[in-house]
Amino acid sequence: MTAEIKFGTSGWRAIVADEFTLGNIRRAVAGIAQYVASQAGPKTVLVGRDPRFLGETFVAEAAKVLAANGVTPLVIPEPAPTPAIAYAVRQRKTGGAINFTASHNPPEYNGIKYSTPDGAPALPEVTRQIEAKVRALEEVEALPDGKAKFEEVDVKPDYLKRMGELIDFKAIQKAGLKVVFDPFWGAARGYSCHILREHGVETATVHDYRDVLFGGHAPEPDDHLLGACKEMMKEIGAAIGIATDGDADRFGIVDRDGTFIQPNYIIALLFDYLVETRGWKNGVAKSVATTNLINALAEEFGVPLYETPVGFKYIGELINEDKIAIGGEESAGLTIRGHVPEKDGVLAGLLATEMVAVRGKSIGEQLQQLFDRVGSFYPNRENFRLTPEVKEKFTEKIRTDPAELGGRKVTQVVRTDGLKLILADGSWVCYRLSGTEPVVRVYSEARKESDLEPLSQAAKDWVMA
Repeated sequence: MTAEIKFGTSGWRAIVADEFTLGNIRRAVAGIAQYVASQAGPKTVLVGRDPRFLGETFVAEAAKVLAANGVTPLVIPEPAPTPAIAYAVRQRKTGGAINFTASHNPPEYNGIKYSTPDGAPALPEVTRQIEAKVRALEEVEALPDGKAKFEEVDVKPDYLKRMGELIDFKAIQKAGLKVVFDPFWGAARGYSCHILREHGVETATVHDYRDVLFGGHAPEPDDHLLGACKEMMKEIGAAIGIATDGDADRFGIVDRDGTFIQPNYIIALLFDYLVETRGWKNGVAKSVATTNLINALAEEFGVPLYETPVGFKYIGELINEDKIAIGGEESAGLTIRGHVPEKDGVLAGLLATEMVAVRGKSIGEQLQQLFDRVGSFYPNRENFRLTPEVKEKFTEKIRTDPAELGGRKVTQVVRTDGLKLILADGSWVCYRLSGTEPVVRVYSEARKESDLEPLSQAAKDWVMA
């Protein structure tokens, strides 16, 4: 089936054997190849993958299509984290990278991410050009296997060397921490655990083997899927559990008592830690749906705050311009100054481990200290499926500026991405309609824990009213 290929916030994704077919892959890769060939930069492209079903086949097919279109493929033979591929783009000065991954999506999905020569996810102005080239293509014929052998590259050594430059492993080793790493059967297998052990840190792993079904669920390092990590932590007395998703661009963190620490808090804590230990005070970036705890810290430090639309590519631009010490999204993506303009789940876990080692306190204790300094923040996210009728009505509704929400006055309306309503006490609600399914994402944040449930309910009531 010939599909319309559209690159969303993080590439093109579809169900394998439905729309994600060899025929559609050839069209997508040919479009990318034509785009790269039309640019002034290098005519080489890295081709990588996560460990999903048929990934090796897709990489081989992409390499042939690139070569047939005058672009030299550099093949990464083993599964590799998205940030490691991004780093290799910059180190090897290629014309970008094609990465076969569906990230944290369920196992029946696969996808293509295209990274530009700076290692960042392609911005909309680039993906629009690629989509136009794909639309203009006739069916791309299968190419014979032939005898061609494409150059293979191992991205792991350079990337782990970079981690050694960014992370204070001596401090982790000196603190005597024990760590559990859960790669979720994904691309970071052999990465975080390898470098921790190399620096003398006792590290146990779970789910450290290839399973293209990811245990029968999405490879997403969220609280309800981290049971094996928590059990292993208890067994060895670990101070922290660190996890990555299918392509290792997202992270999950478990505190020493088995409490999952939501990404909103990790981003804020790491921002605070980087200012404390690195002295970086050039700024901070967050998506519009990410906690305002970061806003409060930016105000305390007197540094610029950049609030972006959802989509890490916007944060990546600020990293490239050296405007921020750290940038993050509540959906568990972050990167830091001097690193790749791409989400890095490996880095996030290692940096959180360093923070625990250096400060000598659990993450929960550190978070409470942060609340004591700048106030408390309690974020939440829910997805609501809408009937076609309700979605049509709600699409019109979010174009208006409501004066109140649940009987509380709206003091500010923000339209950076979707509709964000800010209330008098600093609580807020943000609505974002999915572009691909009948779902509205509702983000809310209360200033008191007891107010979170009523706020979430008011947000839901407004959707259905």
